[in-house]
Amino acid sequence: MANVKIYNLIGDECGTIKLSDKVFGQEYNEPLIHQVVVAYLANQRQGTKSALTRSEVRGHAKKPWRQKGTGRARQGSTKSPQWRGGGLAFAPKPRDFSKKVNKETRRVAFKSAISTKLADKELIVLNNIDLEPKTKVLVKALEDLKLNRTVIFVTKDNNANLLKAAGNLQSVDVTTAGLLNVYDIISCDKLVVTEDAIKSIEEAYL
Repeated sequence: MANVKIYNLIGDECGTIKLSDKVFGQEYNEPLIHQVVVAYLANQRQGTKSALTRSEVRGHAKKPWRQKGTGRARQGSTKSPQWRGGGLAFAPKPRDFSKKVNKETRRVAFKSAISTKLADKELIVLNNIDLEPKTKVLVKALEDLKLNRTVIFVTKDNNANLLKAAGNLQSVDVTTAGLLNVYDIISCDKLVVTEDAIKSIEEAYL
């Protein structure tokens, strides 16, 4: 069990917490993390884009002019791709980009990713995040905690004040323990988790 320091919003140490090795002490598993992240990004794609092929364009298929003798290039239809308003040669069509990943793979990849975050000293535990819904208050807290790059705050439940305070900060994101995923973990420079959220994560992944 790893002992990790707990900080408050002004950057002072206010205790320690023991983290379970079954969740936060796993080995780095790059292939599984890669598989889960690829599937996550693929599942975000809507796959709704669509365009018309030449056979789907409305209009007649009459030859616009005779084959020979006009001095112009031969044309068979005004619905061909080279014509304005014609169909596309390889028109995109709606498709499903989703990929399936089994539950155990996701669990192992999650524990591997968050363990690596802890090992790299990129995981910070806060006692709580009780602040005013003002951006300047959160900016001051980020300065006190020496967080000057991309940060994701993880709380146990929705924190309306934190969401409002972080709304105008491009490098700050907010999520809950139940919604935290592998992509969130690896995409940020620092993962800031509340003490309650740590307990929720351990309960879910033990």
